Amino acid sequence: MIFAHGDQPPPPALPDVLGVWPLEPFVWAAVALAAWWYVRAARRIRSWPRFRLVAFLAGVGTAFIALASPVAVYADALFSVHMTQHLLLTLVAAPLLLLGAPGNLALRSASVGARRGLVRIFHSRPARVLTHPVVAWSLFAGAMWITHFTGFYDRALESTPVHALEHGLYLGVALLFWMPVIGLDPIGIRLSHPVRLGYVIVALPQQSFLGLALWSATNVLYPHYETLGRGWGPSPLDDQRAGALIMWIGGDLVFVGALVAVAIAWMRHDEREAARIDRRLGAPVT
Repeated sequence: MIFAHGDQPPPPALPDVLGVWPLEPFVWAAVALAAWWYVRAARRIRSWPRFRLVAFLAGVGTAFIALASPVAVYADALFSVHMTQHLLLTLVAAPLLLLGAPGNLALRSASVGARRGLVRIFHSRPARVLTHPVVAWSLFAGAMWITHFTGFYDRALESTPVHALEHGLYLGVALLFWMPVIGLDPIGIRLSHPVRLGYVIVALPQQSFLGLALWSATNVLYPHYETLGRGWGPSPLDDQRAGALIMWIGGDLVFVGALVAVAIAWMRHDEREAARIDRRLGAPVT
Protein backbone atom coordinates (compact mmCIF):
# COMPACT_ATOMS: atom_id res chain seq x y z
CA MET A 1 0.00 0.00 0.00
CA ILE A 2 1.48 3.34 -1.09
CA PHE A 3 0.93 6.49 1.00
CA ALA A 4 1.59 10.07 -0.03
CA HIS A 5 2.96 12.64 2.43
CA GLY A 6 0.17 13.71 4.80
CA ASP A 7 -2.04 10.64 4.34
CA GLN A 8 -3.37 9.06 7.53
CA PRO A 9 -1.85 5.58 8.00
CA PRO A 10 -3.70 2.73 9.69
CA PRO A 11 -2.84 1.61 13.25
CA PRO A 12 0.61 -0.01 13.18
CA ALA A 13 0.36 -3.75 13.65
CA LEU A 14 2.58 -6.56 12.45
CA PRO A 15 2.71 -7.83 9.78
CA ASP A 16 0.43 -5.25 8.10
CA VAL A 17 2.76 -2.35 8.95
CA LEU A 18 5.41 -3.84 6.66
CA GLY A 19 3.12 -3.31 3.68
CA VAL A 20 2.72 0.44 4.23
CA TRP A 21 5.18 2.38 2.04
CA PRO A 22 5.55 6.06 1.13
CA LEU A 23 5.52 7.45 -2.39
CA GLU A 24 9.13 8.70 -2.62
CA PRO A 25 10.37 8.41 -6.22
CA PHE A 26 13.13 10.99 -5.67
CA VAL A 27 14.50 9.07 -2.68
CA TRP A 28 14.33 5.79 -4.61
CA ALA A 29 16.27 7.31 -7.49
CA ALA A 30 18.86 9.00 -5.23
CA VAL A 31 19.50 5.81 -3.25
CA ALA A 32 19.81 3.69 -6.39
CA LEU A 33 22.13 6.22 -8.03
CA ALA A 34 24.40 6.51 -4.98
CA ALA A 35 24.71 2.72 -4.62
CA TRP A 36 25.30 2.26 -8.36
CA TRP A 37 28.01 4.94 -8.47
CA TYR A 38 29.85 3.59 -5.44
CA VAL A 39 29.86 -0.04 -6.58
CA ARG A 40 30.93 0.97 -10.08
CA ALA A 41 33.76 3.19 -8.77
CA ALA A 42 34.92 0.56 -6.26
CA ARG A 43 35.19 -2.05 -9.02
CA ARG A 44 37.70 0.17 -10.82
CA ILE A 45 40.06 -0.09 -7.86
CA ARG A 46 41.24 -3.60 -7.13
CA SER A 47 42.51 -2.84 -3.65
CA TRP A 48 39.46 -0.95 -2.42
CA PRO A 49 38.61 -2.34 1.06
CA ARG A 50 35.44 -4.41 1.22
CA PHE A 51 34.67 -2.89 4.62
CA ARG A 52 34.36 0.54 2.99
CA LEU A 53 31.93 -0.85 0.42
CA VAL A 54 29.82 -2.54 3.08
CA ALA A 55 29.78 0.59 5.27
CA PHE A 56 28.68 2.87 2.44
CA LEU A 57 25.94 0.52 1.26
CA ALA A 58 24.78 0.14 4.85
CA GLY A 59 24.58 3.93 5.08
CA VAL A 60 22.58 4.10 1.85
CA GLY A 61 20.31 1.34 3.15
CA THR A 62 19.79 3.15 6.46
CA ALA A 63 18.88 6.36 4.63
CA PHE A 64 16.41 4.36 2.54
CA ILE A 65 14.81 2.88 5.67
CA ALA A 66 14.53 6.33 7.23
CA LEU A 67 13.10 8.10 4.18
CA ALA A 68 11.33 5.52 2.02
CA SER A 69 10.05 2.72 4.25
CA PRO A 70 7.09 2.36 6.67
CA VAL A 71 9.18 4.46 9.08
CA ALA A 72 8.60 7.49 6.83
CA VAL A 73 4.84 6.86 6.69
CA TYR A 74 4.38 6.67 10.46
CA ALA A 75 6.75 9.59 11.08
CA ASP A 76 3.92 11.88 9.95
CA ALA A 77 1.59 10.43 12.58
CA LEU A 78 3.92 9.80 15.54
CA PHE A 79 6.60 12.15 16.84
CA SER A 80 8.45 9.18 18.34
CA VAL A 81 8.77 7.57 14.91
CA HIS A 82 9.75 10.92 13.41
CA MET A 83 12.52 11.20 15.98
CA THR A 84 13.67 7.67 15.15
CA GLN A 85 13.76 8.66 11.49
CA HIS A 86 15.96 11.66 12.21
CA LEU A 87 18.35 9.69 14.42
CA LEU A 88 18.71 7.09 11.68
CA LEU A 89 19.67 9.86 9.25
CA THR A 90 21.99 11.89 11.46
CA LEU A 91 23.59 9.33 13.78
CA VAL A 92 23.59 6.13 11.71
CA ALA A 93 23.40 6.81 7.97
CA ALA A 94 25.76 9.82 7.95
CA PRO A 95 28.73 8.16 9.74
CA LEU A 96 28.28 4.94 7.76
CA LEU A 97 28.38 6.86 4.49
CA LEU A 98 31.59 8.58 5.58
CA LEU A 99 33.15 5.30 6.68
CA GLY A 100 32.85 4.37 3.01
CA ALA A 101 35.30 7.22 2.23
CA PRO A 102 33.35 8.37 -0.86
CA GLY A 103 35.61 11.38 -1.38
CA ASN A 104 38.71 9.20 -1.53
CA LEU A 105 36.96 6.77 -3.84
CA ALA A 106 35.88 9.57 -6.14
CA LEU A 107 39.45 10.85 -6.39
CA ARG A 108 40.99 7.44 -7.02
CA SER A 109 38.42 6.33 -9.60
CA ALA A 110 38.05 9.60 -11.53
CA SER A 111 39.82 10.59 -14.72
CA VAL A 112 42.75 13.00 -14.50
CA GLY A 113 40.62 15.99 -15.46
CA ALA A 114 37.81 15.10 -13.09
CA ARG A 115 40.33 14.48 -10.31
CA ARG A 116 41.72 17.98 -10.68
CA GLY A 117 38.21 19.41 -10.46
CA LEU A 118 37.47 17.41 -7.32
CA VAL A 119 40.72 18.55 -5.69
CA ARG A 120 39.78 22.17 -6.38
CA ILE A 121 36.36 21.61 -4.81
CA PHE A 122 37.73 19.77 -1.77
CA HIS A 123 40.32 22.50 -1.16
CA SER A 124 38.06 25.43 -1.96
CA ARG A 125 37.39 28.09 0.64
CA PRO A 126 33.69 27.15 1.12
CA ALA A 127 34.68 23.51 1.68
CA ARG A 128 37.37 24.51 4.20
CA VAL A 129 34.94 26.75 6.09
CA LEU A 130 32.03 24.28 6.18
CA THR A 131 34.21 21.35 7.26
CA HIS A 132 36.09 23.27 9.94
CA PRO A 133 35.38 21.36 13.17
CA VAL A 134 34.01 24.39 15.03
CA VAL A 135 31.74 25.32 12.13
CA ALA A 136 30.59 21.74 11.50
CA TRP A 137 29.85 21.13 15.19
CA SER A 138 27.97 24.43 15.48
CA LEU A 139 25.91 23.84 12.33
CA PHE A 140 24.84 20.41 13.55
CA ALA A 141 23.90 21.57 17.04
CA GLY A 142 22.28 24.75 15.74
CA ALA A 143 20.17 22.91 13.17
CA MET A 144 18.88 20.49 15.82
CA TRP A 145 17.91 23.19 18.32
CA ILE A 146 16.54 25.74 15.86
CA THR A 147 14.36 23.32 13.90
CA HIS A 148 12.90 21.71 17.03
CA PHE A 149 12.07 24.96 18.80
CA THR A 150 10.72 27.08 15.96
CA GLY A 151 7.79 26.68 13.61
CA PHE A 152 10.05 24.99 11.07
CA TYR A 153 9.50 21.47 12.44
CA ASP A 154 5.71 21.74 12.39
CA ARG A 155 5.80 23.38 8.96
CA ALA A 156 7.80 20.44 7.64
CA LEU A 157 5.06 18.08 8.81
CA GLU A 158 2.51 20.00 6.76
CA SER A 159 4.52 20.70 3.59
CA THR A 160 6.24 18.15 1.35
CA PRO A 161 8.91 20.59 0.03
CA VAL A 162 9.77 21.80 3.55
CA HIS A 163 9.86 18.19 4.75
CA ALA A 164 12.35 17.32 2.01
CA LEU A 165 14.38 20.42 2.92
CA GLU A 166 14.41 19.32 6.58
CA HIS A 167 15.74 15.87 5.71
CA GLY A 168 18.36 17.31 3.37
CA LEU A 169 19.42 19.77 6.08
CA TYR A 170 19.72 17.06 8.72
CA LEU A 171 21.72 14.72 6.52
CA GLY A 172 23.94 17.56 5.29
CA VAL A 173 24.86 18.94 8.72
CA ALA A 174 25.30 15.39 10.05
CA LEU A 175 27.81 14.60 7.29
CA LEU A 176 29.69 17.79 8.14
CA PHE A 177 29.60 16.94 11.85
CA TRP A 178 30.95 13.39 11.48
CA MET A 179 33.58 14.27 8.89
CA PRO A 180 36.24 15.42 11.41
CA VAL A 181 35.54 12.37 13.58
CA ILE A 182 35.98 9.80 10.82
CA GLY A 183 38.61 11.70 8.87
CA LEU A 184 38.93 9.39 5.86
CA ASP A 185 38.27 11.83 3.04
CA PRO A 186 40.74 14.53 1.95
CA ILE A 187 38.44 17.37 2.98
CA GLY A 188 38.91 19.81 5.84
CA ILE A 189 41.25 19.67 8.83
CA ARG A 190 42.54 16.27 9.91
CA LEU A 191 42.17 16.09 13.68
CA SER A 192 44.39 14.12 16.01
CA HIS A 193 42.70 11.29 17.87
CA PRO A 194 42.67 13.10 21.26
CA VAL A 195 40.96 16.10 19.63
CA ARG A 196 38.43 13.80 17.92
CA LEU A 197 37.64 12.32 21.30
CA GLY A 198 37.06 15.77 22.79
CA TYR A 199 34.96 16.80 19.78
CA VAL A 200 32.55 13.91 20.40
CA ILE A 201 32.57 14.37 24.19
CA VAL A 202 31.31 17.96 23.95
CA ALA A 203 28.60 16.86 21.49
CA LEU A 204 27.15 14.27 23.87
CA PRO A 205 25.63 16.69 26.45
CA GLN A 206 24.28 18.89 23.65
CA GLN A 207 22.25 15.93 22.38
CA SER A 208 21.18 14.99 25.91
CA PHE A 209 20.03 18.53 26.78
CA LEU A 210 17.96 18.73 23.60
CA GLY A 211 16.22 15.46 24.43
CA LEU A 212 15.71 16.61 28.03
CA ALA A 213 14.24 19.94 26.88
CA LEU A 214 11.73 18.14 24.66
CA TRP A 215 10.87 15.65 27.41
CA SER A 216 10.36 18.44 29.96
CA ALA A 217 7.82 20.30 27.82
CA THR A 218 4.40 20.32 29.48
CA ASN A 219 2.53 21.08 26.27
CA VAL A 220 2.54 19.62 22.76
CA LEU A 221 5.19 21.55 20.85
CA TYR A 222 4.00 20.58 17.36
CA PRO A 223 0.30 21.29 16.67
CA HIS A 224 0.34 18.94 13.66
CA TYR A 225 0.14 15.93 15.97
CA GLU A 226 -2.84 17.39 17.87
CA THR A 227 -4.84 18.30 14.77
CA LEU A 228 -4.11 15.06 12.94
CA GLY A 229 -7.13 13.34 14.43
CA ARG A 230 -5.29 10.06 14.99
CA GLY A 231 -7.65 7.60 16.65
CA TRP A 232 -5.00 5.15 17.80
CA GLY A 233 -1.73 5.09 19.70
CA PRO A 234 -0.50 7.29 22.57
CA SER A 235 -1.68 10.82 23.23
CA PRO A 236 0.31 13.56 21.46
CA LEU A 237 2.03 14.60 24.71
CA ASP A 238 2.94 11.03 25.69
CA ASP A 239 4.20 10.43 22.15
CA GLN A 240 6.27 13.61 22.33
CA ARG A 241 7.91 12.44 25.55
CA ALA A 242 8.60 9.03 24.03
CA GLY A 243 10.28 10.74 21.09
CA ALA A 244 12.32 12.89 23.46
CA LEU A 245 13.53 9.77 25.28
CA ILE A 246 14.51 8.23 21.95
CA MET A 247 16.60 11.31 21.16
CA TRP A 248 18.03 11.48 24.68
CA ILE A 249 18.86 7.83 25.33
CA GLY A 250 19.31 6.67 21.74
CA GLY A 251 21.52 9.63 20.91
CA ASP A 252 23.62 9.12 24.03
CA LEU A 253 24.16 5.45 23.17
CA VAL A 254 25.35 6.36 19.67
CA PHE A 255 27.75 9.00 20.97
CA VAL A 256 29.12 6.65 23.62
CA GLY A 257 29.67 4.07 20.87
CA ALA A 258 31.45 6.73 18.81
CA LEU A 259 33.69 7.55 21.79
CA VAL A 260 34.63 3.89 22.13
CA ALA A 261 35.35 3.64 18.40
CA VAL A 262 37.55 6.75 18.44
CA ALA A 263 39.43 5.47 21.50
CA ILE A 264 40.07 2.10 19.82
CA ALA A 265 41.23 3.84 16.63
CA TRP A 266 43.56 6.00 18.76
CA MET A 267 45.12 2.94 20.41
CA ARG A 268 45.59 1.18 17.08
CA HIS A 269 47.16 4.31 15.62
CA ASP A 270 49.63 4.48 18.51
CA GLU A 271 50.46 0.79 18.09
CA ARG A 272 51.18 1.27 14.38
CA GLU A 273 53.32 4.31 15.12
CA ALA A 274 55.28 2.40 17.75
CA ALA A 275 55.85 -0.49 15.34
CA ARG A 276 56.94 1.94 12.61
CA ILE A 277 59.46 3.59 14.93
CA ASP A 278 60.78 0.20 16.04
CA ARG A 279 61.32 -0.85 12.43
CA ARG A 280 63.10 2.38 11.64
CA LEU A 281 65.39 1.98 14.62
CA GLY A 282 65.98 -1.68 13.90
CA ALA A 283 64.51 -2.85 17.20
CA PRO A 284 62.49 -6.06 17.38
CA VAL A 285 58.73 -5.60 17.21
CA THR A 286 56.95 -7.12 20.20
